[in-house]
Amino acid sequence: MRDIKYIVIHCTATKSTATVESIQSYWRTKLGWKSPGYHYIIDTNGVIKQLLNEELVANGVVGYNDVSIHVSYIGGIDANNNPKDTRTLKQLSAMKVWIKYLSNRYPTAIIQGHRDFPNVHKACPSFDVKSWLEEIEIWQ
Repeated sequence: MRDIKYIVIHCTATKSTATVESIQSYWRTKLGWKSPGYHYIIDTNGVIKQLLNEELVANGVVGYNDVSIHVSYIGGIDANNNPKDTRTLKQLSAMKVWIKYLSNRYPTAIIQGHRDFPNVHKACPSFDVKSWLEEIEIWQ
């Protein structure tokens, strides 16, 4: 079993209408990745889809992937491609349940957003994870 130190929350930085298939195709064809960017992705209906076994390494945060589990929601930008928390109520509910599940599975792991890692210059996941964790009563 991998030594998981982080549970990382992401957004896909796409419109909410993007599909899991189009996101995976982008990783393969444009980025040349052999592995997905996330272990789990949450669509706008709140359906959580596993993209990669937790024992395998995803491409979520450079330098931290071997010690991280990555969870993303589809969305994260507005109509002008600016960062925006676009989580639907179903995504919010599913994310809350799944992050609580993962935090119980990996009780020593730090939960944080992609943007909270050193030298990351992006808005992902387009919301303040620490504040959200306080709202859902998961304290770090």
